[in-house]
Amino acid sequence: MSLHTTLISIRRNLFTRELWSDLKEAIRGSEKDFTKIPISKAIILLSIPMVLEMSMESVFALVDIWFVSRLGAAEVAVVGITESLMTIVYAIGMGLGVGTTAVVSRRIGEKRPRDAAQASIQAIIASIAISMVFSVIGIIFAKDLLRFMGASEATIEMGYHYPMIMLGGNAVIMLLFVINAVFRSSGDAAVSMRVLWIANLLNIALDPLLIFGWGPIPALGLKGAAIATNTGRGIAVLYQLYLLTRGSYRIKVLMTDIKIRFKTIWKVVKLSLGAIGQNVISHSSWVFLVWVITSLGEEAIAGYTIAIRIIIFVLLPAWGMANAAATLVGQNLGAKRPDRAERSAWIVGGVNMVLLSLVSIIFISVPHVFINFFIDRAAAPEVWQAGIICLRVVSFGFIIYAIGMVMVQAINGAGDTATPIWLNVIAFWIIEIPLAYILTNVAGMGVQGVGLAIVIAEAVLAVLAMIIFKRGKWKLKVV
Repeated sequence: MSLHTTLISIRRNLFTRELWSDLKEAIRGSEKDFTKIPISKAIILLSIPMVLEMSMESVFALVDIWFVSRLGAAEVAVVGITESLMTIVYAIGMGLGVGTTAVVSRRIGEKRPRDAAQASIQAIIASIAISMVFSVIGIIFAKDLLRFMGASEATIEMGYHYPMIMLGGNAVIMLLFVINAVFRSSGDAAVSMRVLWIANLLNIALDPLLIFGWGPIPALGLKGAAIATNTGRGIAVLYQLYLLTRGSYRIKVLMTDIKIRFKTIWKVVKLSLGAIGQNVISHSSWVFLVWVITSLGEEAIAGYTIAIRIIIFVLLPAWGMANAAATLVGQNLGAKRPDRAERSAWIVGGVNMVLLSLVSIIFISVPHVFINFFIDRAAAPEVWQAGIICLRVVSFGFIIYAIGMVMVQAINGAGDTATPIWLNVIAFWIIEIPLAYILTNVAGMGVQGVGLAIVIAEAVLAVLAMIIFKRGKWKLKVV
């Protein structure tokens, strides 16, 4: 089936009863072999739960910052600074997830589910070991980290518990990423969706309860937000572990699988190193961007943080589409169908571009509608203005982000996690970081300079990724 024919098939399905049948199957969970059914159907069955999974994560990102914004600009600034620090944890968790996806999806495509289960356990062991390092750093050096990022002494004393709790409990983040990658890459994307919905619904319920207090429960403020987040994620991880050992899915861990296998750990970690490297490179650039913005004041940080949370709200579902592409590429390469793997990625990229283009038009046209939800213009005009500028400028790049993230994830899904490293070095360290500093502090463009640097860097990344994907060397990767 050609790319054009497949796109027509997807469009036709949008207006048939078959779509509703596919939607129910996607949400319920499908047992179909994604390497054999039509590509259009495989994309729908995999991408729907992945998009819904990321949608709930994006809803929580907005709800969480909405509650914190009720406390004040300084509290929002602490969340923004902490999130920039947590990006390193996210980078490693996502990297381990990519390595896990490459191995598990390939073993499933080769019809070797026992090997996939054993690889899953080794990925979990590795993530727990790595998370311990960040826990120690967060618990001991929380104040120093905020100070390093430019927070005032008053803000540090008020909010240091937030990074202490978030970094101290980072194991739940690592495990959520890795175990959801196991379910997702095996084809049970609906399980990953349900797990993240549970985590974030618990977060949303606990946030107002612990932040503002209720009855005998005291108001914990910013500390309560951190406790709510870690509690929700922790319960979700326990549910994940239950499903891995007691569930009836493509991956089922047996007691005999629960042992350390250094050879398998090294295979997963080796594949993950490239993904961790690319994520550390890209995510560390966000740390620098926050550092740049701190020179503009806490109001600018607060406005930037709110705008980025809104942007994440729409980009996370788009990442769900990209994750679907990674799974399809990995499974089809395992089934010795490289051409089908390539077609799947291009189709997902095209759909992603259409969807994000529509969102960008809205954000560019009426950014104030979304910023007003979090900030009263009259009460905090500088925060409001910074949010408007950041949201509008960054939204101009949505269409190119859409195809870029799919191409990079498709290459990662093939097991080629090394190539995207230098793509990220060029885009984020060579272009974005120096450009953000120059535009913001030298050219005096303020928050607008940071937004423009983000757009330019992401555009370069997307173009280079498309060129490399088209060349097709990733098809030869052995996992």
